[in-house]
Amino acid sequence: MTDLFRCLGVLSTVAAIALCSAAQAQDRRTVAEPAAPRQVCTDLVPFSKNDTARLQDAIDHCPAGEAVYLASGEFRSGPLKMKSGVTLWIERNATLFAIADPTAYDKGLRSCATIDQKGDGCRPFISFSKTYGGGIYGDGIIDGLGGAVAVGSTAWWRLAFRASPGGGKQNVPHLIQIEDAKDITFYGITLRNAPNFHVAMNRVEGAIFWGVTIDAPANTRNTDGINVSASQDVTITQSFIRTGDDNVAIKAGNNGPTRYVSVIDNCFGWGHGMSIGTEVSSGVSDILVRGLTLDGPTSGLRIKSDVSRGGLVEKVTYENVRLRGNQWPIMFDTKDDPHAQGDSIPVYRQIVLRHVRGDKGALLMRGLDQKHALEITLDDVRFADSATWQVENADVTVGSSGVSPPLR
Repeated sequence: MTDLFRCLGVLSTVAAIALCSAAQAQDRRTVAEPAAPRQVCTDLVPFSKNDTARLQDAIDHCPAGEAVYLASGEFRSGPLKMKSGVTLWIERNATLFAIADPTAYDKGLRSCATIDQKGDGCRPFISFSKTYGGGIYGDGIIDGLGGAVAVGSTAWWRLAFRASPGGGKQNVPHLIQIEDAKDITFYGITLRNAPNFHVAMNRVEGAIFWGVTIDAPANTRNTDGINVSASQDVTITQSFIRTGDDNVAIKAGNNGPTRYVSVIDNCFGWGHGMSIGTEVSSGVSDILVRGLTLDGPTSGLRIKSDVSRGGLVEKVTYENVRLRGNQWPIMFDTKDDPHAQGDSIPVYRQIVLRHVRGDKGALLMRGLDQKHALEITLDDVRFADSATWQVENADVTVGSSGVSPPLR
């Protein structure tokens, strides 16, 4: 993939910028490159136009610690539920397609592939619910067919555009959903063309994404790469992500805080960048973003919230980052929705940027008011002379290696 190689080339340049020892990873575990399962319980080849029953039966009867292996070819399936300790292993020349049939994903209210005010009417394609261990391995592909015309309906992505802001919420499936789970691993897999989020995490303790590729067109709505919510001890590393929305989003709504997350040595293409928020009411803390190249996202490093869903965001370190071709390379904003109402005050503190390089664009740091000013440290942060700082209600400390262009 030429985009990946280009991104990795820039990443090596960024690593050379570092003038001091790197920060420690925030994930509290000792994280090493995953190893594939030693045993395969079932070796499958494509059999029909719909392999859902065969795949689910293989997963259900696979012992913990072993893998269901998908050999070369094209598999087509409806929703699948993973089992604790079981790995789905997709080989290099295999592709698992999500069938575009709303009836297969509907939760029973006939709302999947419709627009309403809830937007939760579809089951995910692959779910890890209350599972421990296992994951998805291999050099193969999982394709959500987000652009395919759904049976009896319209394309998932077209439905999303019809439900643009003010028009309701689209009921379309997540590609992968991980909920109330522990120690889940994704290794080497390519996820593409999700109807909605590629990976949605909620209340997860321990997850690794290593060497993962996530790919969707730039003009697809709500196709976040990895969405981390109410979770802890998460590592995303050596991965390439480009989507139509946030490349990675770290959130913490009313269901619990998110903390101890490491985003290390990754490359992001088009998308909305490395985001924290908008929902942070339960708090986000202890986040490390290190060795990241953002080549073309509209936003680069982004912390976003407002008074309707704000909270405390603290102990966030960005180190050895290269930004290129971004409209908003830095956007730390407590007024993401200027019309929002509420008393959930966004507070960002102990935010550190160290060894950050970029070109042109707007560099925004905007606190809610002086009483709730942002607390930010900038050290060896350098952009082109044409870049512009927009600083409001922010207490900024400049380190010994300076900032360019200078703050005014």
